[in-house]
Amino acid sequence: MALIKLLLELFFVFFKIGLFTIGGGYAMIPMIEDEIVMQKGWITTTEILNFLAISESTPGPFAINTATLIGFQQAGILGGIAATLGVVTPSFLIIYIIAKFMSKFSENYYVKSVFKILKPVIIGLLMAVVVSLVSKNLFVGEETSYLLDWKAIVIMVVILTLSQIFKKAHPILLIFISGILGYIFYGLIP
Repeated sequence: MALIKLLLELFFVFFKIGLFTIGGGYAMIPMIEDEIVMQKGWITTTEILNFLAISESTPGPFAINTATLIGFQQAGILGGIAATLGVVTPSFLIIYIIAKFMSKFSENYYVKSVFKILKPVIIGLLMAVVVSLVSKNLFVGEETSYLLDWKAIVIMVVILTLSQIFKKAHPILLIFISGILGYIFYGLIP
């Protein structure tokens, strides 16, 4: 009975995240952090950062990968399935409804206005994610006394520079280079 309750909870938490997040996987990071880390306490901030890194580096949509990993960690394979179904169901339903009625409303002033309003909201949410991830990854120590993690900053600058010089560099190559630098800095240099 407890497993069924947990599976339903996973489904509905991720359904809510999928329903109220507009702008793709990255836009849902603040909501995932609030729901999963802060409210439910299912995982820690460090674990969510690890899940986000794994989700980004594995094939498939970011949101689905993240939901699957968190669901799997909470309740095994069934948890992964429940969380994944929860996060994709709202998109499926919304796309179905839009496909049915879009031709009638695509030129509607109010519909266009809503989409115009949502653009800066999404940009703001993405910027909040960037600030949150930067503060959690480039600083070490207690929240009241941050110290710069120079190793993380060097890795970030190298990867950012490489991605700008070699604009067509494959993300897997950049992840591989990050891994090598991480091993050198964190595995070999005390």
